[in-house]
Amino acid sequence: MTAAVAGVDEKSEIRRRIEELGPWFHNMRIGGVETAPDHFLGNYPACKWETFAEVLPNDLTGKTVLDIGCNAGFYSLEMKRRNAAHVVGIDHDPHYLRQAAFAAEQEGVDLELHQMSVYDVAKLKRKFDLVIFTGVLYHLRHPLLALDMIYEYVAGDMLLFQSMQRGSNDIPVLERDYPFENEEVFDEYAYPKLHFVERRYCGDPTNWFIPNRAAVEAMLRSAGFAIEAHPEREVYLCRRAWRPEAVEPPPCG
Repeated sequence: MTAAVAGVDEKSEIRRRIEELGPWFHNMRIGGVETAPDHFLGNYPACKWETFAEVLPNDLTGKTVLDIGCNAGFYSLEMKRRNAAHVVGIDHDPHYLRQAAFAAEQEGVDLELHQMSVYDVAKLKRKFDLVIFTGVLYHLRHPLLALDMIYEYVAGDMLLFQSMQRGSNDIPVLERDYPFENEEVFDEYAYPKLHFVERRYCGDPTNWFIPNRAAVEAMLRSAGFAIEAHPEREVYLCRRAWRPEAVEPPPCG
């Protein structure tokens, strides 16, 4: 059943189910009903998606996609609309997975959904043409490990990455090495930094590490991803490349 064909009774039932499955973080239109019309970020994540949608291929025919931290499935469904052959969504929260299953059912598409964290991706035992990793990094206690796990076990080609950023948006010019006595370089305002949140940020106790731009880009490179596009401040399209020689492979999840 799609929004275009939902009748009055059907729309009432959809509204009831949306309320039953709430609260929603993704504002989606299901059968003509918005799931989070009063979202504090506006029409989110559609308003975000509009700023970088063009960096991904319009036609994903034959491609496989993994959506890590899929929430209610907004990006997973967008990939199906671009004809992705198979889309897998994972999230640690069963509440969001129930929402994603309902949204996919109403859209009339198949999503493979699993309750697992990014640290568990080795259990999928396959690699994907595109991995979507948006809105997750700053919620993790071990952010660089997560990128290493993605590289090692599930990234076959492209990585679509997004993270909240705070601090400087500049990229410093850094040497490849510094002597032990040089402490001043760490005081540079744009030096790669992960801001550690001990308690809460924006009322959320799971906001742990919030990077500045230099840290995001350095972490992606260190994990083995080459940045191909940076369509907006927080979003990067990357390709799987080579890890630096000093980087050890992560443990099998």
